[in-house]
Amino acid sequence: MTDLTKSSEQPGNGDLPATGTAAVGEVAAAGSPAPTAFLEVRDLHVHFPTDDGLVKSVDGLSFRLEKGKTLGIVGESGSGKSVTSLGIMGLHTAGQYGRRKARISGEIWLNGQELLSADPDEVRKLRGREMSMIFQDPLSALHPYYTIGRQIVEAYRVHHEVSKDVARKRAIELLDRVGIPQPDKRVDSYPHEFSGGMRQRAMIAMALVNNPELLIADEPTTALDVTVQAQILDLIRDLQKEFGSAVIIITHDLGVVAELADDLLVMYGGRCVERGPADKVFYEPQHPYTWGLLGSMPRIDRDQTERLIPVKGSPPSLINVPSGCAFHPRCPYADVPKDNITRTERPELRELRGKDAGGGHFSACHMTQEERTRIWTEEIAPKL
Repeated sequence: MTDLTKSSEQPGNGDLPATGTAAVGEVAAAGSPAPTAFLEVRDLHVHFPTDDGLVKSVDGLSFRLEKGKTLGIVGESGSGKSVTSLGIMGLHTAGQYGRRKARISGEIWLNGQELLSADPDEVRKLRGREMSMIFQDPLSALHPYYTIGRQIVEAYRVHHEVSKDVARKRAIELLDRVGIPQPDKRVDSYPHEFSGGMRQRAMIAMALVNNPELLIADEPTTALDVTVQAQILDLIRDLQKEFGSAVIIITHDLGVVAELADDLLVMYGGRCVERGPADKVFYEPQHPYTWGLLGSMPRIDRDQTERLIPVKGSPPSLINVPSGCAFHPRCPYADVPKDNITRTERPELRELRGKDAGGGHFSACHMTQEERTRIWTEEIAPKL
């Protein structure tokens, strides 16, 4: 994955332009480079004022995604993954409550259209057809008063001028593709008549019904057994191949992103701490937090002789994010850099040098690349 940053000596978050003012369909404003990827997120901030303080859920996030590619976003709960996806969908600013509460800045470009500065009605027309989302909790996302079929039919007819019968056939087709038994009968069932796994599959059918160009899957296989999980992942992969869709997979399951993702983005404390091609992030990770996530994952391809190594402590409060590197209170290598810099200065996202230069692998860590490589090779990798 190629970053917007051109030089390995330039920071990867702070150098991107602020929110543009172009309407949907217009080119980038003067001083803001035109987007070159299908999806470009530039210096995204999503903050929520509360009685306890300002929650900095996403605090300067940048990435890009091409059509036909899959980006995996991983991190612990509270790292900003879902907030990022909802920001792309325009759901933080939907309705009077969202416009009053959420503070969003930066730029989100989808297929040459800037979304944050666009009219909400224009974004709504894109939502469901150009971009769609599989929500993590289908019980909350599905309306309890309407049948599953009616909700899928509505999502289809909003974007297509077809009869109810045609839309119903499309709903049955999608329910069958995601593995709902007797879809012609279950299309008339209510959400409470489905099991948790079936509700999740119905939610996926609704997201796929319009063949979106961008599919955001927020924990799409959470409530599914292993067999159906594989079917859903195959379905997402087939859709991507058929329509050249861009896919964002948000998950805690590193096994899912290892199978699907072309690129990985590791989030911590509302920011990206590592980003790059999936094989590089898995086999040559360059951030201590990524090491911790990999150490917490059981391996089935080799004998496990020692206990898994958990990441000590808890994720930080997004109201009172630690100074310097947000991960330093939990990092066993926080004292490796000199002058206490990990506690006073926030590290910028920088591209790897040397043989990895230009490969799109970035890390936000105060340790030198040589120190990180040595620690990974000598201390971390042998234990995994």
